Amino acid sequence: MIVSIFRVTSMITAEDLRAVPLFAKVPARELETIARRAADVRLRPNDWLIREGELPAFFIVLSGAIDVLKSLGGTDRVINRYATGEYGGELPLLLRSPAIASLRATDASRVARLESADFHELVVSCPNLNAELMRTMATRISHVQELNASTVPPPAVTLIGHRYDIACHELRDFLARNHVPFRWHDLRDPEARTGLAVLPQPGEAYPVLVLADGTRLVTPSFREVAQGVGLQTMPSKDVYDVAIIGGGPAGLAAAVYGASEGLRTILVERHAPGGQASTSSRIENYLGFPTGVSGDDLGSRALQQAKRFGVEILVGRCAEAIETRCGGQAYAVRLEGGDEFKTRAIVIASGVSWRQIDVAGADKLVGRGLYYGAARTEAPSTAGHDIFLVGGGNSAGQAAMFFADYARSVTLLVRGPSLAATMSYYLIEQLRTKPNIRIETGSQLAALEGEDHLESIVIETRATGERRREATEAVFAFIGADAETGWLPRDIIIDERGYVCTGRDVMDLLASGAERWAPKRDPYLLETSVPGIFAVGDVRHGSIKRVASGVGEGSMAIAFVHQYLAEQSEAPGEARPRERSRRDRALA
Repeated sequence: MIVSIFRVTSMITAEDLRAVPLFAKVPARELETIARRAADVRLRPNDWLIREGELPAFFIVLSGAIDVLKSLGGTDRVINRYATGEYGGELPLLLRSPAIASLRATDASRVARLESADFHELVVSCPNLNAELMRTMATRISHVQELNASTVPPPAVTLIGHRYDIACHELRDFLARNHVPFRWHDLRDPEARTGLAVLPQPGEAYPVLVLADGTRLVTPSFREVAQGVGLQTMPSKDVYDVAIIGGGPAGLAAAVYGASEGLRTILVERHAPGGQASTSSRIENYLGFPTGVSGDDLGSRALQQAKRFGVEILVGRCAEAIETRCGGQAYAVRLEGGDEFKTRAIVIASGVSWRQIDVAGADKLVGRGLYYGAARTEAPSTAGHDIFLVGGGNSAGQAAMFFADYARSVTLLVRGPSLAATMSYYLIEQLRTKPNIRIETGSQLAALEGEDHLESIVIETRATGERRREATEAVFAFIGADAETGWLPRDIIIDERGYVCTGRDVMDLLASGAERWAPKRDPYLLETSVPGIFAVGDVRHGSIKRVASGVGEGSMAIAFVHQYLAEQSEAPGEARPRERSRRDRALA
């Protein structure tokens, strides 16, 4: 339920507060001041007073009762109840942190709310009240610590496989990024051989996922794993207002804004919500997080928002095709496996995939020492080792900072003469604070060597062509990314690198006669060459490759979706435009 707080014309009085034991010894003058500054908040049953993670305030329950809920393992759990005369919110205010729990009315309730500045002034001016709050705070901190210790979720599944098997690596990453607790065993571990021969036998297939009920999934797909651990994989409706393809920052922003504005919204994500941004160890320059935020935390917060507003999120599913000639006013989205649903509008936010390294030995060592992006599940295995990162962008810099806390040394291989042109200044300065990070400019990866797993690499100095060999068990590549848009219909124009054209780019093609556009209006800023289908984030031609930019485009796309849907409601019988010519590949 969405927060629903309303006030009535009455005001908090000193007599109202005097009935609260906390204020029994507060002088009358201070009590009058508190009463004047307190907001008089009336709640209906099940109304939210505050949600975990929001800016805190100090609350006094004047009548009714308030449940205290804490998000544990992805589920809101009632951990306490404030009765009439009790209070809450002092803990995050004194710690200067976001709200550590949610508050929800169990009955019709009346609450006095003091904002942060008024609360701190009250604490300073009333020593007796200060002492009481300190005692309460100590008790509640102890309670939270006990609660956290007792609610550590046990592993939901067990994954068995070979450390250097790419399929096992991908499943570990899938489980970790979807926040599914799991235990991993090498196929030779005694725990993995329960009920089997002591040693692996010919014909045994791996990886194997053992579910909580004992079911064994052999070489499962992401979809089978998602179904096995209880994630949604099938749409529940036949028709939606807007479908979002891709669950990165741009897609999640579109989902949150779409659902919060009343649109029936579905999001399809092939791997895990959060996208590539969720692998960033810390994003320091994202607005609103003065101390930085990890990509995983940012993605998790956005996912919680989307779920709270009722977004349907399909995990482990790929959008395989979009049918633009369905007739009527709905497009069809076909998922791998043949499942299909219809939608009145579509936002393509499928992002990009890491560009592959094209050197000797790379193909056979993927997942066996060569990784694309910051595979956080591999971080513990780098402890005490010398590892190499290839690339000079922000993603490489953030990964270097992350792995420096595990590996003995981290070497950044950069083709260019410096990092200044490709990496944010703040990140360059942070790299200099880590004594075990080394930056080699003017260098490139020439070869990877090893049989079952990576054993060494060959590094080439670009200026001289000189080569040297370095022993290592891990290389993480960040050499750019490419759009994977081959699944889109031919009437959606893409450029020669696969990025989706929108807005003015579409108009330029129309002016040259390369394409046709049926509506009388021009395409909206983020609209593709097919009316009602939009593209946002990294997959869009000309986009700024930053998290904040993707979030902005995702939220802005919903405004255009509303305009498009309004047009359709005015012309209910208008059919979709015909399929256009072959996609244009002339734009750079």
